[in-house]
Amino acid sequence: MTSPHRPSGAPDRPVLDGLEKKWSRRWEDSGVYAFDEDAARTGPRDTVFSIDTPPPTVSGSLHVGHVFSYTHTDAVARYRRMRGKNVFYPMGWDDNGLPTERRVQNHYGVRCDPSLPYDPDFTPPVRPGKRQLAISRRNFIELCGCLTAEDERAFEGLWRTLGLSVDWSRTYRTIDTRARATSQRAFLDDLARGDAYLAEAPTLWDVTFRTAVAQAELEDRERQGTYHTLRFHGPGGRTVLIDTTRPELLPACVALVAHPDDERYRDLVGTTVRTPLFGVEVPVAAHHLADPGKGTGIAMVCTFGDTTDVTWWRELRLATRPVIGWDGRFRAEPPSGLTTPAALSAYAALAGATAHTARERVVELLRADGALHGEPRPVTHTVKYFEKGDAPLEIVTTRQWYVRNGGRDERLRAALLARGAELQWHPPHMRARYDSWVEGLNGDWLISRQRFFGVPVPLWYPLDGDGTPDHTRPIVPEAAALPVDPRAQTPPGYAEHQRDQPYGFTGDPDVMDTWATSSLTPQIAGRWLTDPGLFAAVFPMDLRPQAHEIIRTWLFATVVRAHTGHGTLPWRHAAISGWILDPDRKKMSKSKGNAVTPVDLLDRHGADAVRYWAASGRPGTDTAFDVGQMRIGRRLATKLLNVGKFVIGLGDAPSAGAGAGAGAGAAAAAAGVTEPLDRALLAELATAVEEATAAFEAFDHARALERAERFFRRFCDDYVELVKARAYGDHGGAAGRESARATLRTALDTVLRLFAPVLPFVTEEVRSWYATDSVHRAAWPSATALRARAGDADPAVLATAAEVIARVRKAKSLAQVSMRAEVATLELRGPRAVLGRFALAEPDIRAAGRVGTVSARETDGELRVEVLLTAFH
Repeated sequence: MTSPHRPSGAPDRPVLDGLEKKWSRRWEDSGVYAFDEDAARTGPRDTVFSIDTPPPTVSGSLHVGHVFSYTHTDAVARYRRMRGKNVFYPMGWDDNGLPTERRVQNHYGVRCDPSLPYDPDFTPPVRPGKRQLAISRRNFIELCGCLTAEDERAFEGLWRTLGLSVDWSRTYRTIDTRARATSQRAFLDDLARGDAYLAEAPTLWDVTFRTAVAQAELEDRERQGTYHTLRFHGPGGRTVLIDTTRPELLPACVALVAHPDDERYRDLVGTTVRTPLFGVEVPVAAHHLADPGKGTGIAMVCTFGDTTDVTWWRELRLATRPVIGWDGRFRAEPPSGLTTPAALSAYAALAGATAHTARERVVELLRADGALHGEPRPVTHTVKYFEKGDAPLEIVTTRQWYVRNGGRDERLRAALLARGAELQWHPPHMRARYDSWVEGLNGDWLISRQRFFGVPVPLWYPLDGDGTPDHTRPIVPEAAALPVDPRAQTPPGYAEHQRDQPYGFTGDPDVMDTWATSSLTPQIAGRWLTDPGLFAAVFPMDLRPQAHEIIRTWLFATVVRAHTGHGTLPWRHAAISGWILDPDRKKMSKSKGNAVTPVDLLDRHGADAVRYWAASGRPGTDTAFDVGQMRIGRRLATKLLNVGKFVIGLGDAPSAGAGAGAGAGAAAAAAGVTEPLDRALLAELATAVEEATAAFEAFDHARALERAERFFRRFCDDYVELVKARAYGDHGGAAGRESARATLRTALDTVLRLFAPVLPFVTEEVRSWYATDSVHRAAWPSATALRARAGDADPAVLATAAEVIARVRKAKSLAQVSMRAEVATLELRGPRAVLGRFALAEPDIRAAGRVGTVSARETDGELRVEVLLTAFH
């Protein structure tokens, strides 16, 4: 799998620049990160660690938020590989769906018109005009494929520069043949089980993209509106006042609703009132969702203004009077119930208008008719949008495909909540978001979309003699034929000339929601349909890493498909990342225009520095974008180079097995560590390894990094300076020299492995100076082996020595003399235990501080140190 390289020795002047290109190429050539499929098929399942890697949306460029979260996943993958796991770590590209279509439209200046024929010679405009050029569906899809391929190459290049340790031979696309077949097969299995069904019902609709939208894709946004008070005509000449922000929906009014306990309207319930302008008699009903404190306390029910209207319409069994079409404009034909010349004339003024224009016209008509009570009043209210849309959603009646998700099935809802409890969440509190989403579902998952670049719904419908499709008898393709495109292929038993002809067939015109395919990433990456052996070796997967805002979409949908399709969770662990925040504490995103692209950051600071910043962000916690942290990371990487050069320059390079608890090199190092200060360092290092290991086991990369860094700074700033003279042989004899060198070698090799998951380039570089194998295939350090070398050492010996030498340095600094200046006398006062620890390290402290006489006296309280410099005697 990997080919050894010859140790190069430390260069005269080690540098960080160029390490990304150097090691990315070598890792690819040597297969350091390749998944061993043969071993996975034949070995126990627990030898494999499989990751359901998020496939980034291919719609432009990656931003620093991607770098942030993908670094977290990569650190875990590298750690598990060093723990001896066969890591299954693929990369996917999420390249179907609306973001891709929108990017293609803007990039090429085109739009899809399915009525146009395919042009095999079509070439997109060199300079797109202001008006988008209409092209056929097939031409449009071809452009989508071309542009996403370009983006994917750029994405892969950036991921390689960042040092992601994915197995690039296992890359997939959510629009490729395997993904389409997998998505269609899962849908057909849902259909066969009764989990997928077709229904004609009110649907949340984006008028810009002209497609249905699922509940999980909604976003509430604050919007300025206007309250209008309308005069309805009640029984006995009574005037009923209605407050509404959508007076344009008056012709769609089907009822008024008041709360059953509202005394003001109790006598009206069960009667009818007449609408202004249109003169339609509508019933007055009672329902608990009516809010007595909102507006006038009685609401106008229209088909459909919002989701509450849908609930009232369904539960009260009201009439249907739709007025808004798929294009967001008022329909040409008036709704039922409008019969008088005045009503028809009023509606004619609205036909073909947008909702905004219709609102202005209705208000003018109401004012002229005397049906507007008072003046309109401004209000700020919450309006539902498609998360990727720019216009408020409408609700129109359409025929759509749904998948059961517990929204209307209490047993399924309970089972999915139980799955959430079974899943191990990191951090644990993120489970509350999942539970809240499942408990709040009010409908099944709408998966069909009226778009183009996606996985087609794999069905046809027979036509009767009038050419009307029979949606109750869908024609299903053979499993072996998948993937299929019903708009380009014929169903079994039919010929192409029968398409859209009486007694022939028609293909389903829709594609599936992108989440309907993304919810199957474990099955796609694990090759569920084509390689059962591989699938059994990696599924259920071990880890799903993702951001917290898509728990309700990607995580939940994947749980649904695994539960209903396989009777299991899709993974054992879910590691949730937070957002990256800009200086104003707002989420960074391309849509908000405040995102930072990572290419310049990587060029300026280097991959290890950027990864250091990213890995410092704790799981599930929003983190500020901080270039200062990247600078700290670069200094840390530079210090690794320098200390590595120093240790290796002493001779007798570190053993590749040092710290692993195995091999002759480790045993030799253990035998050579004799001095109390050296053994104290190894004892402290053992604790650092224990804590870093526990952190990684808990998927807390930030804690693991922090613990490794804390030890490393102690190692460099205190220990190396304390033992440098002994390591050179200036004092302590041969045994003392070898003890210092053995400890330095062991500590360096262990530190490199502790940092390797986060700083892959610099750790590989330093280790290559003395070892033949990759640090990323080396064993994770063993705290047990380090403790065996440390024996009964007291780690506090190092702490006491560090404190004393720090006091010596501070005294020299305050006196503004060189650190090489001699100290005439060092006076210590403190408890016996502290003085005893000092005595164990005294020779090294003397040498490091250039100390002459030492005076120590036992006292109560804290250690006190007096430094008398020669220059002041």
